[in-house]
Amino acid sequence: MVYLDHAATTSVRPEALAAMTEEFGRLGNASSLHGAGRAARRVVEEAREDVAWALGASPNEVVFTAGGTEADNLAVKGLYWARSGADPRRRRVLVSAVEHHAVLDPARWLADRQGAVVEELPVDARGAVRPQDLRAAIERDPGDVALVSVMWANNEVGTVQPVAALAEVAAEFGVPMHTDAVQAVGALPVDFSAHGGLAALTVSAHKLGGPVGAGALVLARGVDPVPVLHGGGQERDVRSGTLTVPLLRGFAAAVRPAVAERAEHAERLRGLREELVRAVHKAVPDAVLNGDPQERLPGNAHLAFPGCEGDALLMLLDAQGIACSTGSACSAGVARPSHVLLAMGADTDTALGSLRFSLGRDSAPEDVEALGAAIGPAVERARAAHGTRRR
Repeated sequence: MVYLDHAATTSVRPEALAAMTEEFGRLGNASSLHGAGRAARRVVEEAREDVAWALGASPNEVVFTAGGTEADNLAVKGLYWARSGADPRRRRVLVSAVEHHAVLDPARWLADRQGAVVEELPVDARGAVRPQDLRAAIERDPGDVALVSVMWANNEVGTVQPVAALAEVAAEFGVPMHTDAVQAVGALPVDFSAHGGLAALTVSAHKLGGPVGAGALVLARGVDPVPVLHGGGQERDVRSGTLTVPLLRGFAAAVRPAVAERAEHAERLRGLREELVRAVHKAVPDAVLNGDPQERLPGNAHLAFPGCEGDALLMLLDAQGIACSTGSACSAGVARPSHVLLAMGADTDTALGSLRFSLGRDSAPEDVEALGAAIGPAVERARAAHGTRRR
């Protein structure tokens, strides 16, 4: 199989698999006081130190979760409840219009059930939020803003946001800012401490070679969200639940090399991506690269194919053993236009006729060659089928 969907999930690193396999053979709840429990606790705290090192944070700022979605929910709901509880005027939640649904859906839930006022910050044609637009939104009434959430890098089109500038604006008004960095860690330089305006940051293990089921929310000192889960008091009473020691050890075993090798890895992926885009354009000259051509994730190539339905094209490629995506894996299988592309100003046909090809550690030139050979005939068939349906 030619796997070009590493943004959805990527292969587990051998060192992470070995670490988890060893840990699964041991007994011990990290909350227990006996020797086995203390040993498990040591594994957790060593993992916390590794994750903190990788993200430029302090260990006591790292709260472990079951993944990125839980961390995003804890950030959005927890910060909103903490801020609105301290001051009922703070009802506005500012999110970018291109956020992952793990941020958009909890924000909209707060609007439907909790009286929040959600405002989606516009993006330009590349998919980026302009700092002046965030400033204008806050300045309308700084006292009623509960939080800001803008992702570090977009999961669909790969555009990298100006996080530092946005965090600076939020900090100027004393508004906590959260960023979903799930796609960024291991692909881009991510340093939590270097962005003083950031209140919270989300990371997920399986995007960088760790296991599914582990993630973290980094919380700056003094930032105390209201918990979403209650029951055990783990993780500073911010996130209750028995800690999955083997998965957290696998998370730590993956994140260290992912960050240490990031620059070399990113350079290789950037070269492969450029080859992929050239191969697609050679076969399909009118294909259009979506997102920022420069400020984007190194392994992301998101392309629009005029006259095609993305789902049909995806299945034609899948029949030839090539795996890609129409967008986020979390919303796969739902035939609806990408909210990201619509926010960027694309029309519905473009939003429905785009595919995401994402490269990873295991990607090779042969994968690009296979796509280059398959994409032309697949597009022809998809266009013919689309034209027949429209007639």
